[in-house]
Amino acid sequence: MTLRPGRIGIDVVPLSRVHGLIVDGDGAALHRLLSAAELSVSRTPDGLDPSGIAGRLAAKEAVFKLFHAAGQPVPWLATEILKSAGGWPEVRLSGRAARLAELAGIERIDISITHDEAYAIAVAVSAAHIAEL
Repeated sequence: MTLRPGRIGIDVVPLSRVHGLIVDGDGAALHRLLSAAELSVSRTPDGLDPSGIAGRLAAKEAVFKLFHAAGQPVPWLATEILKSAGGWPEVRLSGRAARLAELAGIERIDISITHDEAYAIAVAVSAAHIAEL
């Protein structure tokens, strides 16, 4: 088997947007965007980590761009950005996100996230195996 050419998605999220979500009353907006597992890994002893949340949101958007699903909403809770055993980000898809990936022929997604003082940026790369004839 060989790999067919993959797709690349990229997104940027300003940390100021995330600060607004964190102070948003009961945090309902965050619960529509991040799963309980993602919120758990975004907590520090001082509370929620804005740069970690911004990175996850950017990563979800970058992953969604791989699907080429124009006109459809981002499957926020079905696309999870968690931490691997080694501490780097990993993608877990379920429900509609998994179906969109399957329709796009995507078998594997790698993600990279970076932060600075004002922004978080994420890049997602996909690959799929194809059988040789």
